Amino acid sequence: MIKKKILVVEDDLNLGFLLVNFLQDENFDVKLCKNGLEGLSYIEKNHYDLCLLDVMMPKLNGFALAKILKEKNIKIPFVFITAKSLKSDCINGYQIGAEDYITKPFDEEELLCKIKVILRRQTKDPYADAATLFNLGNYVFNYSRQELSLAENTHRLTEKENEVLRLLCLNKNKILKREAAVERIYGKADYFLGRSFDVYISRLRKLLKKDPCIEIQNVFKVGFILNINEGVTTS
Repeated sequence: MIKKKILVVEDDLNLGFLLVNFLQDENFDVKLCKNGLEGLSYIEKNHYDLCLLDVMMPKLNGFALAKILKEKNIKIPFVFITAKSLKSDCINGYQIGAEDYITKPFDEEELLCKIKVILRRQTKDPYADAATLFNLGNYVFNYSRQELSLAENTHRLTEKENEVLRLLCLNKNKILKREAAVERIYGKADYFLGRSFDVYISRLRKLLKKDPCIEIQNVFKVGFILNINEGVTTS
């Protein structure tokens, strides 16, 4: 999985290094800049998914840096981290366009939660506008209703069965990579979640077995393919 890139612009190097180490431990790709001008230079030359900006910095303060980003139409979400706790400063930060405004001292876990929420908002779901109704040989799969129908018989799928079958359908006749699918379904990937995912594959095989033109094929150490052989007919 590609790591999300975060730029920390903070002149307090002790705090800066603490943030870098903490976020790297959380699997982010992190760069530290010690003032606003250095931060602007890195933003103009590189892509970052999020920027953490101190407000009171030499050469170019956080508010001024954020305004320049807006003027240059550089679309990067940013969070102000500052010792300035006045209501007027907070309002100013949001008016400039900050995703959030956090005052020092702060809890690292709270900051991490805010970062994850912002990154989720910024990431478009690649399947958001995808189809929800699928013809699978003799079956009809209605994702919106969690229903798999064959002739007059309709089976109500569980939530996870529903999600797994849709991923297979959206990648019909192509490899659905197991690790990516597990992370999509559960939000993270590990051995035990992978085993749970395999159980849902087995259940779907049983549900689809009445049509011989449908096969969920294993691709060793890679994933699965929903093969639909339209040339096969049933009696």
